[in-house]
Amino acid sequence: MTTRVWDYLPEYEQERADLLAAVETVFESGQLILGKSVQGFEAEYAAYHGVGHCVGVDNGTNAVKLGLQALGIGPGDEVITVSNTAAPTVVAIAGTGATPVFVDVREDDYLMDTGQVADAVTPRTKALLPVHLYGQCVDMAPLRRLADERGLAVLEDCAQAHGARQNGRTAGTTGNAAAFSFYPTKVLGAYGDGGAVITDDPGIDRNLRQLRYYGMEKVYYVVRSPGHNARLDEVQAEILRHKLRRLDSYIAGRRRVANRYEEGLADLTGPGGLTLPSVTEGNEHVYYVYVVRHPRRDEIIERLKQYDISLNISYPWPVHTMSGFADLGYGEGSLPVTERLAGEIFSLPMYPSLSRDRQDRVIDALHEVLAEV
Repeated sequence: MTTRVWDYLPEYEQERADLLAAVETVFESGQLILGKSVQGFEAEYAAYHGVGHCVGVDNGTNAVKLGLQALGIGPGDEVITVSNTAAPTVVAIAGTGATPVFVDVREDDYLMDTGQVADAVTPRTKALLPVHLYGQCVDMAPLRRLADERGLAVLEDCAQAHGARQNGRTAGTTGNAAAFSFYPTKVLGAYGDGGAVITDDPGIDRNLRQLRYYGMEKVYYVVRSPGHNARLDEVQAEILRHKLRRLDSYIAGRRRVANRYEEGLADLTGPGGLTLPSVTEGNEHVYYVYVVRHPRRDEIIERLKQYDISLNISYPWPVHTMSGFADLGYGEGSLPVTERLAGEIFSLPMYPSLSRDRQDRVIDALHEVLAEV
């Protein structure tokens, strides 16, 4: 029986009645597009974060793209972010016509090295896009100060950090706006695609609602400024409403799994051994993925296949090394920490319904494999 890095079927069995009831609610509502389910989810998700507005969109990539556009970002502008991220973060920047500018990440938590950001700012810089990667937050205080000093917008990429906190503040509530993905693997995942942008700014909210609906404002067929067809689906919104009520329990489950890994793998750490996740001071990690590190990563992953354990790498190819972004001019060695991590990090199975037996299989297999490499 294969142990996968993520599996939704155990959750589905536990929550099947609620999920099917959510679908039934939408089908019986008489409105399948931008109805009460989207409106309800937007209100509830905004309330969860203590902000005034939430705009549901069709996926996390468009949440970033429309979030930037709602902030006025477009051709000729530069947006500072990281290369150690899922490619959609950077695809979304490019989709606005702006140019991505990369800074490196830190060795300990693999997050944006905020100390490098000021030097990356140019007269064309219009926004900072920190990525709260793997389940914990970038150090936001220096970014907020820099943004205020230089007149820059801040869009937080929270696709991997639903419910994470920093110094008591929920991820997504420090910047001008924050983008979320509800791809099924996420801490708060739909049963299909989905995304959202939250903000406290009514102007940004208004821009977003227009952008996701062809550029129309209330009156159909009247385009104020060309936009997109990027609406959150009613079915996914109603499913997310049901799951939002369980978000804190999902996070608690992920932390239980993380604690078990920390206990079971502690004796494999040390010089030349396995590096476990580091939680930065002030952060409350939600463990979207449980990323470990080893200099012989590829050999370990290959050997674990013999135990029917399938793992993932987040991410094996830094965005700046991809052919699609070669025109940005980042050569080999330009982001040394990011490039080094790409050859060493990998993700262990992580989801709230991961059974203890399956997790122990992973822990036991790692002990056996690391004794041999």
